[in-house]
Amino acid sequence: MSASALDRVTVLGAGVLGSQIAWHSAYMGKQVVLFEPMPEGRLACERALATYEGIYRSELGASEQQLLQLRSRLSIESELSVAVSDADLVIEAVPEVPKIKHQVYRQLASLLPERTLVASNSSTLLCGDFADDVGCPERLCSLHFANLIWKINIAELMAHERTDISTVERVTQFAVEIGMVPIAVKKPTNGYVLNSLLVPLANAAQTLITQGVADAHTIDRTYMIMNRGCAAGPCAMMDVVGFNTIVNIFSHWGQVQGDSQMLANADYLKREFLDKGKLGLQSGEGYYRYPEPSYEAVDFLEVPDISVATRIAEQVCG
Repeated sequence: MSASALDRVTVLGAGVLGSQIAWHSAYMGKQVVLFEPMPEGRLACERALATYEGIYRSELGASEQQLLQLRSRLSIESELSVAVSDADLVIEAVPEVPKIKHQVYRQLASLLPERTLVASNSSTLLCGDFADDVGCPERLCSLHFANLIWKINIAELMAHERTDISTVERVTQFAVEIGMVPIAVKKPTNGYVLNSLLVPLANAAQTLITQGVADAHTIDRTYMIMNRGCAAGPCAMMDVVGFNTIVNIFSHWGQVQGDSQMLANADYLKREFLDKGKLGLQSGEGYYRYPEPSYEAVDFLEVPDISVATRIAEQVCG
């Protein structure tokens, strides 16, 4: 048994981040059930897991034996009652839509074993928003991961006013056990630390595109030159997060805050990407094409040939 005693984990939602959390937790030795009720979601998840297998082999040096053992520890379940029946920890990673999250927590309330802790991976919503739904508020906290969990290994911990300190301590232990750097969020904050920085950045970048001020490559070049050594710019970051999540965040907070520009940005992304099946990194195309996006090219930030002057002048002068 581990120090946390959180060895049997259920992840609710097999989307971009949910599938990563499940895969990585199993890689680090946890017994994991990944809950996904929709057939198309399970199919997409299987494709994603196959991709992660290649990534862990090439980037982390995972052996065939390790990957075989990982697969033996990870299962996909379509019935919620079965998925959580023996869980020590349930990690909620369903879409960033309050109505959906409330519904899931209400369903959980009558299904959870008395020992089970619950952690929300919500990107911008507070775990306290769902405390009355889940029926065990003292066992609920936030545990927020970043995309590309195998290399951006942070896990943000946040409580609400009724969270028991032992819940946060054990969930923090779990985060360390799966190789995360725990980040203490000292008071309930929509967006934690990570998304309090990332969402305004993504919205600012998208505003420049929506308003026709600059294209994605120009924005990312500017950002990456300003921050020499960083791996990607804000448009590439949106690709990694995935446009389903970005659109949900922009739509929700645009409505809550009465922000017409954020709503316009959500509409742009839906029209130009989601409606065309372009989900970002997940589908192989967003602002960049994958697996070899141009922002990773060795010359992406280099001084260009002087011949670009004509094209740039045409762009500037319309």
